[in-house]
Amino acid sequence: MARKRKGRAITGWLIVDKPAGTTSTAIVNKARWAFRAQKAGHAGTLDPLATGLLAIAFGDATKTIPFAQEGMKTYRFTVRLGERTTTDDTEGEVIARSDQRPSDDEIRAALPRFTGDIEQIPPQFSAVRVEGERAYDLAREGVELDLAPRPLFVERLALLARPDTDTAELELICGKGGYVRSIARDLGEALGCHAHVTALKRTASGGFTLDDAIPFERLDAIREEGEESDWREHLLPLHAGLSELPEIRISAPEAARLRRGNPVPVATTTLDYGDEAWASSEGNAVALVRYAGGMLNPTRVFAAPPQRPPAKDEG
Repeated sequence: MARKRKGRAITGWLIVDKPAGTTSTAIVNKARWAFRAQKAGHAGTLDPLATGLLAIAFGDATKTIPFAQEGMKTYRFTVRLGERTTTDDTEGEVIARSDQRPSDDEIRAALPRFTGDIEQIPPQFSAVRVEGERAYDLAREGVELDLAPRPLFVERLALLARPDTDTAELELICGKGGYVRSIARDLGEALGCHAHVTALKRTASGGFTLDDAIPFERLDAIREEGEESDWREHLLPLHAGLSELPEIRISAPEAARLRRGNPVPVATTTLDYGDEAWASSEGNAVALVRYAGGMLNPTRVFAAPPQRPPAKDEG
């Protein structure tokens, strides 16, 4: 007999406003501890230096993480002009300096080359795997890596402010796999002055925004308050992570079939052969499905929500 998992069998999304100086994994572990959750994961790592939106999935919501990661992400970041570092942020050693300082107009003129479909080389200190090892582990050993460029779609890169000649504040909206540190590094090279990131905050990711977030410090209080806590009010539904997929509404009998792993027919749909979607019934996510041959074929199913106990005056 399988061992019963400890903790609450809760499902949903928690958005935490991550502070600087801690890892994304540490935040997930703290959230799982605070909510006494059986299972947790996150949709998109933030560097220890970075702050802002970290989306944490509990329970069955972890099945939607790959789709939540596909959404566009928004970052606000500060760049120090005139210096390049080994890590492309403040945690590394300065390896190049320049007295050149671009004007605001020169910065704006350089930004279009970093928008649209571009390619960027990840930082030497990144989680990219090289022959089975993480790039940052090899970089710490002094190995200089020849990392291959990776495709990235950038919807927007804009100059927000210029506090002084050494500093620029920018906003980036990009797809999955973007490295803000690479944007800062390459912008500095394009401007002929070098640059690195000094502050970074993620403000949105897919369907999530910082408006949904709770402060990191709130996690301790949630744990201490136990069942007296308002922890349920902080959770977003499982389907909050599926904003990148179309929704198909089905009946309760059809939902029961999908949850048993059986396909269900669909009479009319805008889906094309092979398209993915999520099926819902009575406001609840039922399954991830793939459309083929007039049928919705389940690829991942979600547990039915717990039944509400009847009120004392019912029945």
